[in-house]
Amino acid sequence: MPRLRQVSRAEASPLAARMYDRLFGPDRDPVDEPGTTTGTRGDWWTVFALVPDVLEHAVRGFQLYRSSNRKLDPQLRELGMARAGWAAGSQFVFSQHCKSCRGVGLPEEKIAALPHWPVADCFTEVERGVLAYTDALVYDRGRVSDEVVSTLRRHLSDEEVLELTYTTSLYLMHEVMARALAVEFDDRPDPVVEVPAPAGFDPMSIFAE
Repeated sequence: MPRLRQVSRAEASPLAARMYDRLFGPDRDPVDEPGTTTGTRGDWWTVFALVPDVLEHAVRGFQLYRSSNRKLDPQLRELGMARAGWAAGSQFVFSQHCKSCRGVGLPEEKIAALPHWPVADCFTEVERGVLAYTDALVYDRGRVSDEVVSTLRRHLSDEEVLELTYTTSLYLMHEVMARALAVEFDDRPDPVVEVPAPAGFDPMSIFAE
């Protein structure tokens, strides 16, 4: 379950109620009867509904990157978002944007290669540039080499590079929030835990000569 309280339909703001209608249907309370058509529980929405203007800000962000005003190719945008999900360890964002990759026409070969893209030969030069740039944004917090930027600028306008930077970084924020709040597919145990030693193990024995 998410770490924060979920907002029922009865207490939802007008925007949250509209989103509930769209995602869950007009007659269902998503807290009592969770589940969306994409297979998620939908609790990202019920948690973010706690603060209506934060939800509105997030929804406007989704609308912005899908706007017809965007210059960046949607396939490149989705490559960046899906790879960012993988790199940040967000199963929710990675899973959802693999689906979005299919929606914009990316072939299965490229979607399957996202986790190991540096050793995959299915990507074009500009796609490799996008993936390298994404890794620099996520892993290196924006410390990007001039060579990666030069690769992008051989293929993309300055406006497209800015859009790529913004949308990928936006989803890095969403990945961090999803994991912190334990919503959707990021509600899972942390894999980094102590593995119990065998019965009778003496902790001091590891220091024995």
